[in-house]
Amino acid sequence: MIKNIAFVAHDARKVELTDWVRKNARLMMDNVLFCTGTTGRLIGEALKDELGDEAPVVNRLLSGPLGGDAQIGAMIAEGKIDMLIFFCDNLIVQGHQSDIQGLVRLASLYNIPFATNASTADFLFRSGLFKDPEYEHQLPRCIERYRTRKLEDGV
Repeated sequence: MIKNIAFVAHDARKVELTDWVRKNARLMMDNVLFCTGTTGRLIGEALKDELGDEAPVVNRLLSGPLGGDAQIGAMIAEGKIDMLIFFCDNLIVQGHQSDIQGLVRLASLYNIPFATNASTADFLFRSGLFKDPEYEHQLPRCIERYRTRKLEDGV
């Protein structure tokens, strides 16, 4: 079962994410990968080094501060992302902190698996549910209730 997986990493954690991808390169095969700017370039290079011509295509979006986080957030809301791997630097406040918070909020709201570190990413990729064709992603009921809500004036 092909998964659409988004990868994001802040500058201080790009090497850590790239190392994790190298170590788990075979797990990336047969998936569609979306990454913000530089992270996408680094992951693409790492996968080529490890897998050669078998490396999956890395779809690069804008850099996070230039809208890449927002692009991934929109893809989550549209049901186009199945999993988010986001190695964020929690030691500093980013200039685009509101975009980061929005991305985290959407991953939680739309109930997609979401890792912020290597240990959690390991658990997600090695879960029996990762490739289980019978597993169905469930949207929280609050989303449908919000979509169909009635406002006071009947709108």
